Amino acid sequence: MKECIISFIGGGNMARCLIGGLIANGFPANKIRVADPNSETLNSLAAGYSVNIYQDNVAAIKDADVVVLAVKPQQMQSVVRSLGTHWKPECLLISIAAGIRLNAISRWLAHADAAIVRTMPNTPSLVQAGATALFANSHTRHDQRELAEGIMRAVGLAIWLDDEQHMDAVTALSGSGPAYFFLVMEAMESAAKRLGLDENTARMLCLETAFGAAKMALESGDNAATLRQKVTSPGGTTERAIHELQDGGLTGLFENAMVAAALRSRELADQLGQDHEQ
Repeated sequence: MKECIISFIGGGNMARCLIGGLIANGFPANKIRVADPNSETLNSLAAGYSVNIYQDNVAAIKDADVVVLAVKPQQMQSVVRSLGTHWKPECLLISIAAGIRLNAISRWLAHADAAIVRTMPNTPSLVQAGATALFANSHTRHDQRELAEGIMRAVGLAIWLDDEQHMDAVTALSGSGPAYFFLVMEAMESAAKRLGLDENTARMLCLETAFGAAKMALESGDNAATLRQKVTSPGGTTERAIHELQDGGLTGLFENAMVAAALRSRELADQLGQDHEQ
């Protein structure tokens, strides 16, 4: 992996996060290229990571082994089309743009046999605690899959999917999931303040409780239901609180919310995958 050249098209937050993670894991900075139209973004990346910077996408991908598309979904079609005539057949393309399906990327690139990996990282990747799902097309070699996984593992967990349609469920779970936890934390802090705690105390206790619960779940072999049962004493305070949440339909609300998110993900993929007039 350390011998390959990785070119990032787009130097925003997620690209910066991946670059930082790669370098922290020992990947040589002089093997990383970044192209972005914003000179301030490029200068910041060069100063922070000593990577090679470009304002021309085509120049950035010359002789690259991997091209990571880190642009907004709405920009994907024009960017991919502009790279097509300069594409090297053995190059691996990795997309981190939400909602863009592999068939659309392949069509815009105009290389039917191009190796493409679609990924869905989430925002905790910004603090190297991400969860990323990956799906590769049939033209992606085993070593290219390993390369894609290695890049995404630089910012957290990486899991392969066996069906691209599952990306909608991933979007609803890990993609949108951080916001669900933030909402729960927001509600808990608000309730704690109404019970008399000051804002800072409520916030710090909530944050540490969320962190501790996640750490327990990660380090335990038990599933979430078993962990919940273990900390719920019969007739105690936790049991009373859990009954209130369940009686209020919490489980059904979460299911409805995630179904809605998955449906919206599918709708956006349909919209974003449409060809623009050339």
